[in-house]
Amino acid sequence: MLDESFCRTAIEAARAAGEILQEWAHKFTVREKGPANLVTEADFAAQAAIVDLVRSRFPDHGFLAEEGLEEAPRETSFRWIIDPLDGTSNYVHRFPYYAVSIGLEYQRQIVLGVILDPNRDELFLAERGRGASLNGREIRPSHVTALSHAFVVASLPSAISSDDPSVVRLLRVLPHAQSLQRTGSAALNLAYVACGRMDAFWSTSLKPWDVAAGSLLVTEAGGTMTRMNGDTFDPMLPDLLASNGSPIHDELRSLLASVDD
Repeated sequence: MLDESFCRTAIEAARAAGEILQEWAHKFTVREKGPANLVTEADFAAQAAIVDLVRSRFPDHGFLAEEGLEEAPRETSFRWIIDPLDGTSNYVHRFPYYAVSIGLEYQRQIVLGVILDPNRDELFLAERGRGASLNGREIRPSHVTALSHAFVVASLPSAISSDDPSVVRLLRVLPHAQSLQRTGSAALNLAYVACGRMDAFWSTSLKPWDVAAGSLLVTEAGGTMTRMNGDTFDPMLPDLLASNGSPIHDELRSLLASVDD
């Protein structure tokens, strides 16, 4: 079982970063700098808040973070995997679907995940072997069992051509799902699969910090995480299929895995 101080630190760090993001969001209309410059400053400020807090309590731990931070752990097997702002494009356009994502890895296994949606004040938490929760209440995936009744989400690269495999996959699934969306925040997508708001999510373009915390949320809630071909999911590889664990997973796998990147 994890030391409770790890969980407390992750939650405190996520909330501190969330406050920074919300403070910077209000500056978009009052500063002369363009949105791209402002979001970069917000991103770095949020990441610094997380790293400084974690480092002050666990100086021997390592880090892997979106904004160019990679430090190997010293005399320990713990590494924090951090995305201070997942959903950057949404944030720039003031579309309220972005999050802070913090995962903790121990001996190459994700053991703790925290995702904070600062707009809805929703904090998702997963601890390996202890389940998953939203604002302290246990969460479970949906009970939808047919793709024809499912709400599914795809993550696509930001700049792609019409014949890109990611587009081909989306078009293959489109006629079979009840609803197919692209939302812009992988962390929240995974959290939503975990709590039953979405039935499945897939991507081949994500980084470890996008999925570390969310992947644990899905599995601890009772969902399924694999690669698109059904192989074991690895957060270090940009290949995932997350679902509620129903036959939807195999339906999607059969549609997605046959498209080569």
